[in-house]
Amino acid sequence: MASRDIVLIGASAGGVQALSELVGGLPPDFPAAVFVVLHISPYGRSAMPVILSRAGKLPAVHATDGEPVLKGRVYVAPPDHHLVVEDGVIRLSRAPTENAQRPSIDVLFRTAAQAYGRRAVGVVLTGNLDDGTNGLAVVKRHGGTAVVQDPEDADYPSMPVSAIANVEVDYVLPLAGIAPLLVELIREPLEEPEPEPEDLNMKEELEHGKDHEEQGIPSDLTCPECGGSLRESRVEDVVHFRCRTGHAYSPETLLAKQDDVVEAALWAAVRSLLENAALARRMERRMGQGSRLHHGAEQRYERRAAEAERHAEILRRLLVQDKAKAS
Repeated sequence: MASRDIVLIGASAGGVQALSELVGGLPPDFPAAVFVVLHISPYGRSAMPVILSRAGKLPAVHATDGEPVLKGRVYVAPPDHHLVVEDGVIRLSRAPTENAQRPSIDVLFRTAAQAYGRRAVGVVLTGNLDDGTNGLAVVKRHGGTAVVQDPEDADYPSMPVSAIANVEVDYVLPLAGIAPLLVELIREPLEEPEPEPEDLNMKEELEHGKDHEEQGIPSDLTCPECGGSLRESRVEDVVHFRCRTGHAYSPETLLAKQDDVVEAALWAAVRSLLENAALARRMERRMGQGSRLHHGAEQRYERRAAEAERHAEILRRLLVQDKAKAS
């Protein structure tokens, strides 16, 4: 008789403490493989396997490409690599970022759901924005179980709030209740026969932009990372965007990235205005050193410099005030 034998956990801000507590609550004979994606910097090394091994009774390691999936082990996505789970095999990929992250929670959830179906349990913990929402919807589409940390219990509630608002979640619990629930779910038999897993090379599909979960229609929006056109798709009513290159976004993350692009463009405008003013001041001084015939040109350059400086200051104040309000 089939049973749930794979647990997928995603976390972002506040995730180190949350993951330590959750993994620390799992017994040493936990009969499932545990996969963890935590948003971390792509630069430098990650100490998460050491932290999680010390926190609990299960050995935690960085996943390596091509290794088999073993029960009773915690696999952590290494920095700057998506964690892809195929049927019984772990794959790593440097495919384009999703939700501006690599590793992305959506990639882990989506690939494992396609490979394991009802045997997968997806868990969304504390974090900002909405990575994990689309992936959790795919877990549900394939018959898996969706668990979300209670937003009131999360240090950063945005990811749990997004998952609950957009996915038909099975369980919403405080962090302390999730490990006991996972033990119960994993040991509970699945009465219906498990269908054969989909025969997919998900790493290859991910890297070549052929993920069959990500069809969709043109959205008239462009990718903030590469400028390509975005296509809009829906999984269980969860909106998702993906460009031809493979960058993918949930709505809140796309809005945040668009904000970054707008801010960068405005700061570039400030720089251009200041450079324009600097050039005008230089010409103003040069005209001032010439004959009286240059007096009109000197005044013209002075007015142009003053106008550019005024516009730059207006933009600078708007940018600083907007950031102050956001914080």
